[in-house]
Amino acid sequence: MRAAFRFRLRILLAVLGSMALLLLGRLFMVQIVHGAEYTRKAERQYTAGATTLYNRGAIYFTRKDGTLISAATLDTGYLVAINPEILTDPQAAYDAISALTPLDHDAFFTSAAKKSDPYEEVAHHLSQKDGEALSAKKIPGVLVIRERWRAYPGGTLAAQTIGLIGYNDDNTLSGRYGLERYYDGALERSGATYRNFFAQLFSNLGDVFVDARNARSADLVTTIEPEVEQRLMDDLAQVQERYHSKETGGIIMDPATGEIIALGSMPTFDPNNFEHTDISTFNNPLVEHVYEFGSIFKTLTMASGLDAGVITPQMTYNDTGCITVDASRICNWDRKARGVIPMKQVIMQSLNVGASWIATRLGHDEQRAYFTKLFGQPTGIDLPGETSPLLGNLQSPRQVEYDNMSFGQGIAVTPVQMIRALGALADGGAMVEPHIVRKEVLLSGETNALDWSEKTPVFSPQAVQDTVTMMDETMDEKVSNGAAKIPTMSVAVKTGTAQLTKPGGGYYEDRFFHSFVGFFPSYAPRFIILLYTNDPKGVQYSSETLTTSFMDLTHFLINYYDLRPDRGLTEPS
Repeated sequence: MRAAFRFRLRILLAVLGSMALLLLGRLFMVQIVHGAEYTRKAERQYTAGATTLYNRGAIYFTRKDGTLISAATLDTGYLVAINPEILTDPQAAYDAISALTPLDHDAFFTSAAKKSDPYEEVAHHLSQKDGEALSAKKIPGVLVIRERWRAYPGGTLAAQTIGLIGYNDDNTLSGRYGLERYYDGALERSGATYRNFFAQLFSNLGDVFVDARNARSADLVTTIEPEVEQRLMDDLAQVQERYHSKETGGIIMDPATGEIIALGSMPTFDPNNFEHTDISTFNNPLVEHVYEFGSIFKTLTMASGLDAGVITPQMTYNDTGCITVDASRICNWDRKARGVIPMKQVIMQSLNVGASWIATRLGHDEQRAYFTKLFGQPTGIDLPGETSPLLGNLQSPRQVEYDNMSFGQGIAVTPVQMIRALGALADGGAMVEPHIVRKEVLLSGETNALDWSEKTPVFSPQAVQDTVTMMDETMDEKVSNGAAKIPTMSVAVKTGTAQLTKPGGGYYEDRFFHSFVGFFPSYAPRFIILLYTNDPKGVQYSSETLTTSFMDLTHFLINYYDLRPDRGLTEPS
C-alpha cells in the first residue's frame, strides 16, 4: 500500500513540477524574450481600457427591385493616441503620424507636453493600411488602437432623414437627429466591449470580447429609394440655386401605403463631415417647420364642401374678383371678376373668392371639423421633433379667418402634415400613416415588419373623385397653358402661392411661399409629390418656380417605374 501511495505521490509531484516549469518558461518568454512587446500591450490595455469597438445597427435604402443599399454603417480602422510619459521624440512621432493623416501641429505638441497624462488621442479614422503601417514603426509612446465609427456612404443623400450620432453629456454616443435618434433604442445596444490582456498572454483566443447582452438589436430597412432620392435632391438644388430661396423641400410618397419614397430639403449637410455646419441645418424642416401653404389648400376646401353636401360640381357662383369680410378685403390673385362660373374654376383658376364662398356655405363648425380631422392629430411619422400645426384660427368667431384658411392663409402646417392630408385625395378619401422605416431586421435574422396600415377616413369617394377631376383638368388645361399635359398619363395637380407673414403680424406684398402638389395616375395614384420653396427671389408665382421640377420628377417616376399608361383606361367618362 505504501509503495503504491509513494508512486502516486511521485507522479503528482512530477506533474506539478512539469506545470511549474512550463509556467516559469512562459513567464520567462513574457518577461525577458517578449518583454518589450508585452509592455506595449500592457500600456495599450491601461490607456485604452475605456476605448470600445463601437457597435450599432445599419440603416438601408431600398431600391425599387428590393436591393438594399447602405445608408448608415460602420467603418473599421484605427485611432492614434500618445503616452506623453514615455514619448521620447515628439517631433518624430508627429512626422510619422502626419504623413498618414492630417494632424494639427499645435494641438499635437500641446498633448505631448502633458507628461503626467498617460493617454492623449491625437488622430482618428486611419485606414486599415495606414494604421498597420504606423503600428509597424513601433514608435515609443505612440499607440495605434483599433476603432469603429459611424459612416454614411450616401453623404448628403437623405442626410436630414437619416440623421447622425453625437456625444451625450456622459461621453456616450447616441442618435441625435433623424432616424438615428428616432430608432436609437433599436439601433444602439453597444458599449460593453473590452480588451482582455491576460487572455492575450495565456491563450490564442483573441483580444476582443463583446458582452452579448449589450449587442445591437436591429438593422433598419427604409422605404427610401436612392435613385429617386437623388433625383429629388438634384431638382431641389436647382430651384434653391436659381431663386436663392431660404429653403426648398419636397416629399414623394405612395398615397395608398404611406411609404415615403424620397424626401429632403436644401440646404443640407454631409453627416460624415459636419464639424463646421450650421447646426440648424441638422433639423428636418419637413417635420419641424410649419408654413402657410397657400392655394393647394383649396383642394381640401373643395373636397370638404362636396363631402358635406353644401356644394356640387355643377353649382355656380358669382365671382366678383374681391369681397369684404369682417372689414377685411379678400381678392383673387389678379383681382379680376369672373362672373357666374362653375365650381371647377375655383381649382382651375385658383380663385380666393370662390374658396371663400365655399367656406361660407360650410360654416364654422363644419370647416373646423374637417380641418381638425385633417390636421388635428400627429401624423405618426417616424422622425423626431414633429411640430404641431398652428390651428388657432379655427376657434375664431369671425368669418374672415375661415375664409383665409380656405385658401391656405392663417393656417400653418408641416410639409409631412400637408402631404398626409392631400394624400386623402389620392387614396379615395382616407389619410394614411406616412413613414420611413419598412421593417427591422433582428440579430437573429428574423424580420419585424412594422405595421403602418391604419387609415383615417375623411372624405367620401365621390367627393374625392369630383375634386380630382378638377385637378386633372387643371393639369391638362392650365399648367404651362396646357403644354405640360402628358398624353398617356393623367396627372392631378394644384399650385399654391402664399404671402409670407411679417414679424408682429400682417403679410409682405413681395415675399412668398410657393408650393406644388400632384399625383398620378389621377384616379389610381402610384405617387404623390409635394414641392415647396420658401421666399424665392425675383419671382411671384409657384407655377414659375416649381412646374419644371414637378414635371421632371413626374416623367422620371413614370419611366423609372415603368408605369402603365392610363389615358382612356381608368379615367371616368
